[in-house]
Amino acid sequence: MPEPLTPAQLTQALAVRDLTDPAAGPHAVQLLVDQAVDALARRWSCSVRWWRGDRVVTVADNYDNLGYHPGDVTRDARYTRYVDQDHVLRSHSTALVPAALRQLAARPADDVLLVCPGLVYRRDSIDRLHSGTPHQLDLWRITRGRTTRADLEDMVAELTPGWRRRLEPRLHPYTVDGAQLDVEHDGRWVEVAECGLVHPAVLERAGLGGTWSGLALGLGLDRMLMLCKGIPDIRLLRSAEPAVAAQMTGLAPYRPVSALPPVRRDLSIAVAADDRAEDLGDRVRDALGDDADVVESVEIRQETPCAALPPAALARLGARRDQKNLLVRLVLRPLGRTLSDHEANVLRDRAYAALHRGAVHQWAGSGLQAPQGEHGEPPGLRR
Repeated sequence: MPEPLTPAQLTQALAVRDLTDPAAGPHAVQLLVDQAVDALARRWSCSVRWWRGDRVVTVADNYDNLGYHPGDVTRDARYTRYVDQDHVLRSHSTALVPAALRQLAARPADDVLLVCPGLVYRRDSIDRLHSGTPHQLDLWRITRGRTTRADLEDMVAELTPGWRRRLEPRLHPYTVDGAQLDVEHDGRWVEVAECGLVHPAVLERAGLGGTWSGLALGLGLDRMLMLCKGIPDIRLLRSAEPAVAAQMTGLAPYRPVSALPPVRRDLSIAVAADDRAEDLGDRVRDALGDDADVVESVEIRQETPCAALPPAALARLGARRDQKNLLVRLVLRPLGRTLSDHEANVLRDRAYAALHRGAVHQWAGSGLQAPQGEHGEPPGLRR
């Protein structure tokens, strides 16, 4: 089985605040959810059922009951956080839908909007638009009778009034005629949702027979809120800075708070040949813990197979020829203060230790214990 989370990792993950949950305090994300639910309930005059569920869900509900193939790559521990063999931290809000459908089968309603919002857990890169704990909203209309592509397009229009939009074909295991919803923002297309007609097999697994059909839409709430308010950095959604936090309880346009200068550190590292930006982001988050919020981005600027490096470079990295060499730029920018060089170097060394997979380490001189070189001296410094 995939390597499960440690008890400490699970505790830390479950402690992250779910911004969609009013019980944890008000947030603008909740206003987006309420607007979407109210708009669709009015449009269809249907009943509404909320299903928040648990953050730890079964592998069956996260994958099997939605139609994912047993060999699907998304099941790999690279993309999914396993709690044990049969349970995961939900990797998408769609994992809440099978339980909501089973409840509907037990207490039927002829026309209902299922509302499944929540924090989810992803293996993702670190930059201004991505987080390892984003917020999503699944909205599924389930009805006795037939739903069509035209109904889906009406749903999309209701949720994005005033936006120029497009639907691009996409395959999902839980939909038929699936699509990706993009909206135009500042002259470019931005993905905000995935949608489609509900796959009949998903309904059948939940106990809803052939007389039922539906529409499925999963919305990226963080991305949508950032577009609506003009928020430039996803970390601002959780900021505790009073001047920022006060703006995260309403939908008025975001007013920039004084920008602090970034601190950049370049790292030359050896990693596995199949490592991606998502893997680097996950390691940095795990290594820095609460300090991960200081990291604005982890950017791969250059990639070279180690087999193509000269012998001196291989020796300096302590790299194997089956690995690859990455030049990574670590950008540090706290939202509320400026970092000193020493603080930046400490964070740089912690990130480097988590990322580098070579036999030789090169520290920035933060006081961490460096591995000793062949003759007992530290291997050297690379800034």
